[in-house]
Amino acid sequence: MASSSSSSSSSLTPREIVSELDRYIIGQKAAKRAVAIALRNQWRRQRVAEDFRDEIQPKNIILIGPTGVGKTEIARRLAKLSRAPFVKVEASKFTEVGYVGRDVDSMVRDLVEASLSLIREEKTEHFQAKATQLAEDRLADLLANPGKSTQPLRHFGGALPSSAPPLSEAEREKLRAQLRAGTLDNEFVELEVKEAQLAFMKNFSGQGMEEFGINLQDFFRNVPGMERTKKQKMSAPMALLVLEKEELSGLMDQDNIQSEALSRAEKSGIIFIDEIDKIANRSTTQSSGMDVSREGVQRDILPIVEGSTVTTKYGSVKTDHILFIAAGAFHLSKPSDLIPELQGRFPIRVELEALSGSDLEMILKEPKNSLVRQYTELLATEGIALQFEEGAIKELAQTACQANERMQNIGARRLHTIMECLLDEVSFSASEMAEKAFRVTADYVREKLKPLIQSEDISRYIL
Repeated sequence: MASSSSSSSSSLTPREIVSELDRYIIGQKAAKRAVAIALRNQWRRQRVAEDFRDEIQPKNIILIGPTGVGKTEIARRLAKLSRAPFVKVEASKFTEVGYVGRDVDSMVRDLVEASLSLIREEKTEHFQAKATQLAEDRLADLLANPGKSTQPLRHFGGALPSSAPPLSEAEREKLRAQLRAGTLDNEFVELEVKEAQLAFMKNFSGQGMEEFGINLQDFFRNVPGMERTKKQKMSAPMALLVLEKEELSGLMDQDNIQSEALSRAEKSGIIFIDEIDKIANRSTTQSSGMDVSREGVQRDILPIVEGSTVTTKYGSVKTDHILFIAAGAFHLSKPSDLIPELQGRFPIRVELEALSGSDLEMILKEPKNSLVRQYTELLATEGIALQFEEGAIKELAQTACQANERMQNIGARRLHTIMECLLDEVSFSASEMAEKAFRVTADYVREKLKPLIQSEDISRYIL
């Protein structure tokens, strides 16, 4: 969501947040309300008196429900809706300290990177018009004096060589108009551009160095001779893109961006921890080495959720006011199988409901990104007018519901498989079809899917 939207997501009320989520997610009112309140509370805390602000801790949430009911989709949509730094991680990817794998601190480093990207996008939007104008001026000078301006790239507004005769404002405006009209697209200029980053700098700038708060790329950038350039001939449109990027870099204060990114990650960051049930000790099995490892990951996550300081290559980040939203199916375990200390840090628990046949029917047609619309738009690129009758949608939902009941219940994800099976022939032959209108009826759905549903052996492998 662009910052220029009618109401920025950071100031949306809980009712408005739920309304936005309703456009993409069917049902799950309790989960939507919980995340909406939590997101709004982040906004409210920023407006509390400064001497009391730090006393208000975020109320972390656990979303509990079977696969395919919308846990991850709520996280995805919340990320797009929120102008706060957001990162989604898988709890099962982490390993206990001392073992090979990702350490839990990496989720905070990922959050800082997300915060940096968010702020850079905002700054780019803010400075884009000015950067484009400056780049057009420089490219106009290059096109007017191709032989005298072989080093056009400059830092922080450096001037062109004095030997280049200055253009009048009328001449400059004429060249700008030609650039925008595309009449100079076949013209070429020579720029001096930076060479690609050295391979060893990439290899040694990983998370291991972040633990020491070191950014090797910034370190070597200040070493004389490390910033190598080369002359490159390119078309005017490509040169304009390169010059715009250079101007944007000059207009932005990188130190200020990094400082703002750290502050925003601390004050309004959101970390979504998916598959948290995979690190819970399973109550149905005897204690084993795997359970010990799972508990070790929980104990590593605990200080981050409680509030600690994590070192990144951009600076230290306090996690005291980061909002954590965890999710898991909890098929083989229960939330109470998490260590008590971690349970206490997730005071809000919301159970998501399994999807019914009517829910699946609504999922097919009502969300803005519904599957029916997705396939209609895809086949429209081949000139095929795909139409679904109401009875066909109802039959598809009932078929998905039957498949979920007879096999493992994977919720709305079953619809993707069924739609692929249903439209397999149309998707394969779309470019060769003479008849450009294709109507999906209830009879067509039964004809295509009934054999798969009736044969349990086949349905296990196909549906």
